[in-house]
Amino acid sequence: MSGESRHGRLGPNGRPVRPFVMPSTFSGKLRVWRYIIFRRMVQLGVLLLFFGTVNWGWSIAERPVLSGDLSGSEVLGLIPLADPFAVLQIFFTRHVLQPQVLIGAGIILAVYAFLGGRTWCAWMCPVNMVTDLAAWVRRRLGVRDAFSLGRHIRYTVLALALVLSALTGVAAFEWISPISMFHRELIFGIGLGWTAVLGVFLFDLFIIRNGWCGHLCPLGAFYAQVGRVAQVRVSFDKQTCTHCGECAKLCPEPQVLNLHKATEAGMVASGECTNCGRCITICPEDSLRFDWRWHIKAQGQSKSEDNQVQPSERRAA
Repeated sequence: MSGESRHGRLGPNGRPVRPFVMPSTFSGKLRVWRYIIFRRMVQLGVLLLFFGTVNWGWSIAERPVLSGDLSGSEVLGLIPLADPFAVLQIFFTRHVLQPQVLIGAGIILAVYAFLGGRTWCAWMCPVNMVTDLAAWVRRRLGVRDAFSLGRHIRYTVLALALVLSALTGVAAFEWISPISMFHRELIFGIGLGWTAVLGVFLFDLFIIRNGWCGHLCPLGAFYAQVGRVAQVRVSFDKQTCTHCGECAKLCPEPQVLNLHKATEAGMVASGECTNCGRCITICPEDSLRFDWRWHIKAQGQSKSEDNQVQPSERRAA
């Protein structure tokens, strides 16, 4: 039977389609969990640096290790860091931006233009831990979406935040951002900000899968534009892929796993990819991995040249 074997369905490359199976050994499980472990280490590590500086006076050479918050901070009192989207909102308010703020925003933009814009979402944002927990509970309970919501809505929210900033004279999203609220609660003490975080958790759990990060958050929409030029990408090997669909089941942004586009580019090129690594660790065929954009393109060019061998050269071979 076409497309099947006695062992089951065949992929477009002729190989049997295999489901992902969680390894039985602890070391095997750690390999599957490696990126989520790394992500939690980064997220909690950054929070610890902020917390330790504010509450325990952490310093090096009498300079505070990491002061401020996620909107604007300083490393050792020397290196300014600023959220580019917050700075963009302030620009729309027509307030004067200090050179130090612009330098801080430039540093962050350069980092995420290199790493992948929405790497911020998966590796740095503290709300990601809340939404990941909601997604995990959803899978265990089998909760279905209450209704559908287009992922383009976040770009509308982004534009609205900038318009409101211009009209009100304040950085509009920063006033209501659950990201800023959650960070302040964790670092400076418990307050009403926890209600916003609870709202995000319940929204993701009962209303829409990955509702906040995947559909509404304007900061994610902003970094998706930065991610278009990112150098760290998830490469795709069409020769080994059987189109089993395991990657899309777990991906928080499954629309980025368009295998036709990935085949053409040799990678997941969408700026909306969060570079979380979940698809890499559950792929049964190891068809996905992190790589450099230039290396992926170089490999693609090399394969293209190999496929353009002249008929006379083939006969000679």
